Amino acid sequence: MSDRSWFYASNGQQQGPYPEAQLRDLIARGTVRADTLVWSEGMAGWQKAGEIPGLMSRGAAPPTVPQPGAPPMMGAGGYGGYGGGALSIDLPLLPFLGRLLLLIIGSVLVIPSPWTSTGFYGWMASRVTVPGRPNFAFTGQPLDIWYVFIAAGLMNYVGAYDNTLQLISIPVSAFLSWMMVRWLASNLSSDGQRLPIAFNGSVFTFIGWELLTFVSVITIIGWAWVIAAWMRWICRNISGTRREVVFNGSGLEILWRTIVFSIACGFIIPIPWMLRWYNRWYVSQFALVDRTA
Repeated sequence: MSDRSWFYASNGQQQGPYPEAQLRDLIARGTVRADTLVWSEGMAGWQKAGEIPGLMSRGAAPPTVPQPGAPPMMGAGGYGGYGGGALSIDLPLLPFLGRLLLLIIGSVLVIPSPWTSTGFYGWMASRVTVPGRPNFAFTGQPLDIWYVFIAAGLMNYVGAYDNTLQLISIPVSAFLSWMMVRWLASNLSSDGQRLPIAFNGSVFTFIGWELLTFVSVITIIGWAWVIAAWMRWICRNISGTRREVVFNGSGLEILWRTIVFSIACGFIIPIPWMLRWYNRWYVSQFALVDRTA
């Protein structure tokens, strides 16, 4: 497998770099087409993907032979035989900003939130590239758990009304978030087929993580490490996949990126670009690897 890194153009924006295996995943799902401009080191300029010999189609290659005592090597599709690797997301700036604004408006108005939230999740999932899972999608419907979205929207107002009520709203909001995570995990699909994925994390542990995050804010920086550990706990409690879901982001990485994001957003104009930058990095920290047990 080539170790070249590739860039491609989408809606006038440069995307990448991507390892060649990941670029081929983008080609397989139709994100990168024959008329998409691509570039890699050594090329004189941007060129259509279909004009590059061997890029749009390639014969199957045998997996790399692992060395004794070494971890599974990356084969033609990524980690191990199932085609693992890091997730990625393509976020065209204006569509992303528009859907994010609709999500916020729906949350503020409460009643539309089941529709705006479901629409946002569905669009985001369609932009995610999952190695070995072409045409990744979210199939949940607005009325599946409409009451959870309504309750979550109301909790925002309850928490802002009184400090005592805010303390009460934290575990309630955590419980509602736990229900949403279970719903999200159970409604993922690939190539039109629902994936047998489930989130099995305990609701009490989930609420505990939420409370720990709230308390850790007092330490100014400790919350970033709590978030990283929380994400790893969520990944460990995802079942139904042939590969293990992992989160590779560290507390320090979350912290400095959040600081940069917050400072830049203070100037207002960079907000859309910073939102895309932050979300693309966050998604890229999730990966699929061979299960060890």
